[in-house]
Amino acid sequence: MSDPRPTPHLPTRPLRFGTSGVPDSAPKPSSEAGIRRSRELGLDCMEMAMVQKVTIGPATAAKVRAAAGREDVALSIHAPYYINLNSQDAQKLADSQTRILAAARAGDLCGARNIVLHLGFYHANTPAETTDILYRHLKPVVEQLQAEGSQAVLRPEVMGRLSQWGDLDEVLDLCAALPGLLPCLDVAHLYARHQGAYNTYAEFLDVLDCMAARLGRVALDDLHLHISGIAYGPRGERHHLTFAEGDFNYRDCLRALRDRQCRGLVIGESPARERDVLLLKETWVESEVEL
Repeated sequence: MSDPRPTPHLPTRPLRFGTSGVPDSAPKPSSEAGIRRSRELGLDCMEMAMVQKVTIGPATAAKVRAAAGREDVALSIHAPYYINLNSQDAQKLADSQTRILAAARAGDLCGARNIVLHLGFYHANTPAETTDILYRHLKPVVEQLQAEGSQAVLRPEVMGRLSQWGDLDEVLDLCAALPGLLPCLDVAHLYARHQGAYNTYAEFLDVLDCMAARLGRVALDDLHLHISGIAYGPRGERHHLTFAEGDFNYRDCLRALRDRQCRGLVIGESPARERDVLLLKETWVESEVEL
């Protein structure tokens, strides 16, 4: 984990597009069926939503890994929501560390390299204090995974609610401090957290340039990005929307990704799951002529 490697897909394909969770049109809600349906739709990746708990066993994971290889669909995992590395409760803290380990180990079995994490809440701490606490509690998890030879790259996510740790600078601070981490850039969360800012071509370029300046070119060559429409209020994110329902500027976001020659995975979190991801991919393909 101290030397995150690009996935085998990245050198030959700038961006892969896929759904968060199994596509709605899959014949059944299994990861294998989701992988097959993703390929039928022309999608190139899928995020396995283990947001309640990690339950996949070795036999099923082997089948998932084989299906992903056969269909050329890159996998990632969203770890359980019930993680708070800033908890004052020792048991909740230990359980949170265990859930991260479980998600990363499942990723190794399935061939899902990127592990997306919600790391915690501020509670009574300042942002800087919270970052330090998260560092102390995540470091032994990273070291354990290194000792196991894990290929997982832990991805702290940029979060949308003001009560949650995870503004862009905080995520970059943690990733810079702890080798083996790279961000999950959720552009919709960033937009909601900042009340409609970060929604122009120039602002998207600034975000990407900031990531590269802080973490090096690997931050753009090995990008993991979440995107959707989103509703927000004074406290940030309320809920996800389709692109048609919201005013998130996905076209200029894609334009910025293209102009900074980004590579990696783009995961759509729209309620209109595959429809909006296909819209993104179609827009990206059209951008080869003009965006």
